[in-house]
Amino acid sequence: MAKVSVIGAGSWGTALAMLLCGNGHDTVLWSHREEQAEELRRTREHKAKLPGVRLPEGITITSSLEEALEGKDVIVLAVPSVAVRSTARKMNPYIRYGQLIVNVAKGIEEHTLTTLTDMIEEEIPNSQACVLSGPSHAEEVSRNLPTTCVVGAKRKETAEYLQNIFMSPSFRVYISPDMLGIELGGALKNVIALAAGTADGLGYGDNTKAALITRGMAEIARLGIAMGASPDTFYGLSGIGDLIVTCASVHSRNRKAGFLMGQGRTMQEAMDEVNMVVEGVFSAKAGRELAEKYQVEMPIIEQVNRVLFEGKTPAEAVSDLMVRDKKIESWDCSWK
Repeated sequence: MAKVSVIGAGSWGTALAMLLCGNGHDTVLWSHREEQAEELRRTREHKAKLPGVRLPEGITITSSLEEALEGKDVIVLAVPSVAVRSTARKMNPYIRYGQLIVNVAKGIEEHTLTTLTDMIEEEIPNSQACVLSGPSHAEEVSRNLPTTCVVGAKRKETAEYLQNIFMSPSFRVYISPDMLGIELGGALKNVIALAAGTADGLGYGDNTKAALITRGMAEIARLGIAMGASPDTFYGLSGIGDLIVTCASVHSRNRKAGFLMGQGRTMQEAMDEVNMVVEGVFSAKAGRELAEKYQVEMPIIEQVNRVLFEGKTPAEAVSDLMVRDKKIESWDCSWK
């Protein structure tokens, strides 16, 4: 049994706390708001995000960072990507040397273009930051529906240890050394999901969505390879697996926000209606900046940025994607 703390009591953090407690670990769930912590202790239910799912009595719920962090074997950082740096900074005084921190958010910091695990190690230099990612909606994990994810770590021994921590009969975990590829796939698939949702909102069909998923994955892989990630990662769980579920699922907040924009809502109106952090909005700018930095063509992500931040209509964006110059699909093969 390990002593584990989950920092962040949103839907994903709560679902992971339930998984870890069910695996027999001594589990603490931290909320940054005492009123939320008190409600979770009293009702044992996250009524806003996971209604109808009961939290095990074995989960200790607190709003004290010191209580949540001290003496833990593993810390799971489950706050939104935009809050990772500030939360890590607050955690720093309570972290022991060599502390394992597993990031489960998906994003890239705007302007600095820093991955979340690098950001954690910048703010907590004594820590070992790892990543857990994949097609894993909290609504399904909390109900023990079969799910698969991947853990990325710098050392194989660390990845195997975390694999054992998270693995359960309903939650299968693979391991990988390619942390960069895992994090890029997890962050940028949210941007493509915005595009897929927008196409749904415009009333386009399955053909359109299949094209966005396929060509979106090609964009992400091109960038990842240019940055030094493994091509295989993008055909795995944190790549095409996560992209498919985020573009298609009714649980996807990014798809839902895109759908609302396709129906005519502004970005802000869509985010307000979703009432959860829409990570793709924040990752879109970083994706565009990375494309420029590494001189990689990413037309879908470019058009998503123009819709989000430059007032372009979704219909115009789709039209511009369709009338681009003719291309060869496979760039690494040729006719004899």
